[in-house]
Amino acid sequence: MIYEFQGYKPVIHESSFIHPQAAVTGNVIIGKDCYIGPGAALRGDWGQIIIEDGCNVQENCTVHMFPGVTVILKAGAHIGHGAIIHGATIGKNCLVGMNAVIMDNVILGNECIVGALSFIKADEVFESRSLIVGNPAKKIKEVTGEMMQWKTEGTKLYQQLPKDMFESWKECEPLRTVAENMPSQSANYKTWNENK
Repeated sequence: MIYEFQGYKPVIHESSFIHPQAAVTGNVIIGKDCYIGPGAALRGDWGQIIIEDGCNVQENCTVHMFPGVTVILKAGAHIGHGAIIHGATIGKNCLVGMNAVIMDNVILGNECIVGALSFIKADEVFESRSLIVGNPAKKIKEVTGEMMQWKTEGTKLYQQLPKDMFESWKECEPLRTVAENMPSQSANYKTWNENK
């Protein structure tokens, strides 16, 4: 659902897919080819949220801030299931793992990877290509080229997903038995798994 708040209406590029069970409120700008999953809450009531081209905010994520703060997800940022971004700046092509929490005024440089369940406390700044894990989170090493290639390929799936959703996603009644010859996964995504 898309909601106006105090005169602010979200601005969403037509190529981006916002699941109807997501809540996008107020001062939110979403660029091209973004995917916002069901249960995600992007609440631009006290400040602004800018989500640049090619980002994804997956199921049950929360993006919010203290009053007067702007949250920025730079191009290609990948926010894993259940993560919380509160008043932070996430650099280009970063990966924030599932259920990670990124607190106020955090700045992640480009191409950082944050491990699942990590907690980054307020005001932390990490240079580009930092691999960050733990509670409280710390940089443990540099992100390698191989790690970044894996991340970038995964994010490409999410950048293709809005188009796929617009073309084939629809509400339906469930089948009551497994259809004969039903594939276990979509042909579009099977090849990615085989290349690993």
